[in-house]
Amino acid sequence: MAEADPAARTKVTAPAGALLVSAFVVATCGLVYELLASTIASYLLGDSVTQFSTVIGTYLFAMGIGSWCSRYVKRGELRLFVRTELLIAIIGGCSAALLFLLFPLVEHFRIALYGIVLAIGFLVGLEIPLLIRILKDFDFRETVSSVLTFDYVGALAASLLFPLVLMPHLGMIRTGFAFGIANAAVALALLLALPRGRRMRGEVVAAIVILALLTAGFVAADRLQRWGEQAGYGEPVVYARSSRFQRLVLTRKDDDLRLYLNGNLQFSSRDEYRYHEALVHPALGRVASPRDILILGGGDGLAAREVFRHPGVRRVTLVDLDPEMTALFRDTPALAALNKGSLSDPRMTVINADAFRWAREAKAKYDAIIVDFPDPVDYSVGKLYTDSFYAQVRRLLAPGGMMVVQSTSPLVAPDAYWTVATTLEAVGFATKGYHAYVPSFGEWGFTLAALRPIPLHASFPAGRFLTAASEAPLFAFPPDMARRPVEVNRLDNQSLVRVFDAAWSRYES
Repeated sequence: MAEADPAARTKVTAPAGALLVSAFVVATCGLVYELLASTIASYLLGDSVTQFSTVIGTYLFAMGIGSWCSRYVKRGELRLFVRTELLIAIIGGCSAALLFLLFPLVEHFRIALYGIVLAIGFLVGLEIPLLIRILKDFDFRETVSSVLTFDYVGALAASLLFPLVLMPHLGMIRTGFAFGIANAAVALALLLALPRGRRMRGEVVAAIVILALLTAGFVAADRLQRWGEQAGYGEPVVYARSSRFQRLVLTRKDDDLRLYLNGNLQFSSRDEYRYHEALVHPALGRVASPRDILILGGGDGLAAREVFRHPGVRRVTLVDLDPEMTALFRDTPALAALNKGSLSDPRMTVINADAFRWAREAKAKYDAIIVDFPDPVDYSVGKLYTDSFYAQVRRLLAPGGMMVVQSTSPLVAPDAYWTVATTLEAVGFATKGYHAYVPSFGEWGFTLAALRPIPLHASFPAGRFLTAASEAPLFAFPPDMARRPVEVNRLDNQSLVRVFDAAWSRYES
C-alpha cells in the first residue's frame, strides 16, 4: 500500500496562529499587487477609471477561477498552500518592476499587464479555500470567521497603507518587492514552524532563494525604475520621484530639460516660453490694472514667471495639488532659474490643495485667473473642466477681470477644445478662443473667458514669442480647427474625457 503524502499528515500539526497570520498577509499583499497594477496601468495608459475598473475586475474574476479550481486538490493542501504563497511572492513582488521594464519593449503591453493580474488573482483565489481546508479539523465556524476576518482586515490595511505610506515613501517598484518579501517570509516562517522531521526541505530552500532575489530587487529598485523610464522616454532621467498624487520625472538631453507627469510631457525648456507667454499675456493684457492674480495648477512656476513680468502685480496665489511639485521647482537651482524664482517671490502665496475643493471655499476676488491644469486624461482631472468647477471659479473673478484656460490642441482634438468654451459659456462667461504653435506639442489651444465682452486688443510686455502687435493671428482658426457643436462637460457625464481620449487615441495610433 502506497505511503500517504507527508504534507497531508502535517496539515493538522501546522500552528493555527501562523496560518491565520498568513491569511492576513495574503489579503494585504494581494490587494497591494492589485493596486500596483491598477496604478501603473493608469500611469502608463491613462484613463484611471478604465484601468482601475478593468484591472480590479480581472483580478476578482481570476480569484473566482482560483477558488473554483481548489476543489480539484485532493491532498497535500499545506504543501500546495506554501508553494502558492511562494509563487505569489515572486510574481507579485516582481510585478511592478516587470511592468515598467516591459512597457517600452513590448508592442501589446496589455497582454503582459492582464497576464500578471490573472496569475496573481488566480493564486490568491486558490489560497483562501486551501487555508480553510488545512484548518478544517478545528471548529468550522470559528475557522471560517477567523480566516475571513483576517482577510478583510488585511484588505483594509493595504488600502490605507498604499496611498498614505507606500506610494509616497517607497514608490511602486520598491513596494512590490517589499510585499513579495512579506509573502515569502510568511511562507518560510510557516515552514520553520512545522516539526523538524516534517519540514518540506525543497520549499524551505525555494523560500530562501526567493527572499534573496526579492531583497536584491528591493535594494536595486531605483535603478530598475530608472532603466525602465529611460527606455520609455529615450532621454537621460535626471530626477524621478513618486508623490502621493503622481509620478514626476525630469529628463535632460543637451540643453533640453523636460518634465513628465505620469508619463505625459508637461514642458520642454527649449520652447515652454511659447506656451506660457501665450497662456498668460493675452489675459493679463486685457485687464486695466492686474494686481491680484490667481493661478490654478502651474506648480512649475513658469506661468507665474510670466505673470510677474507685469509691473503692477502685487499678489499671486498659486493653488497646486502636489507639494512635491512646488517644492521641486522652488528649491532646485536649475528649475528655480527656469522660472526665475517665481515660487520664492515675496508676492507669491503657494497653496497645496485640490483646486476643485479650494474654489468652493475661496472668497477673494482676483483681477485675472490663469487655469493651467494638465489635459483631461481621466475623470479626476476632467472634473476641473466641468461647469460645476467653472461656476465656482466665476465667483472669484473680479468685475473687469479676465480668465484663461489651457484647452488642449484644437487641431488634434477639436471637439475637446471647443467643449471647454461651450462649458464656460454655459455658466455665463463670454469666451474667445486662440491657439499657438509650440514645437513640443504642436498646435495648442487656449480660451479667454470674462463676465463682459472681451476686448479685441491687449497691452503687455513683449516676450521672446508673443507681442501685443503679433497677437491677432492667434485668434484666427482655419476650417480644420473651426468651432463645432459639442456637449457641455458636466460632472455627471464627463463628456470631455471621452472625446479627448478618442481624439488622441486616433492621433497616436
